[in-house]
Amino acid sequence: MLKSVYMVLLLVALMIAIPLFADGDVDYQDVRRLTQSGKILPLTELLRRIQASKPGRVIEVELERKGKAYIYEIEILDELGVVWEYKLDAVNGEILELELED
Repeated sequence: MLKSVYMVLLLVALMIAIPLFADGDVDYQDVRRLTQSGKILPLTELLRRIQASKPGRVIEVELERKGKAYIYEIEILDELGVVWEYKLDAVNGEILELELED
């Protein structure tokens, strides 16, 4: 009996913990909650920083969870028609990666 109670508790703990570390896109409701709670920076602030260094038109934005980290992936089309992809830490705005799209 006690063994089965421990098994149930273990399964419940795993069901709670797995989504916390799952990778993937974050939906708009989570983005709103994370922004309002101050856990991630607002997208407008990050776009302002990017536009200051590389002006252009934003063509795609995604917020993804990778483990415990939140990463913004932002694609910019510059004035020469070149697409740049920024990967930024959503918590502190640090540019993690900048690459030229093919």
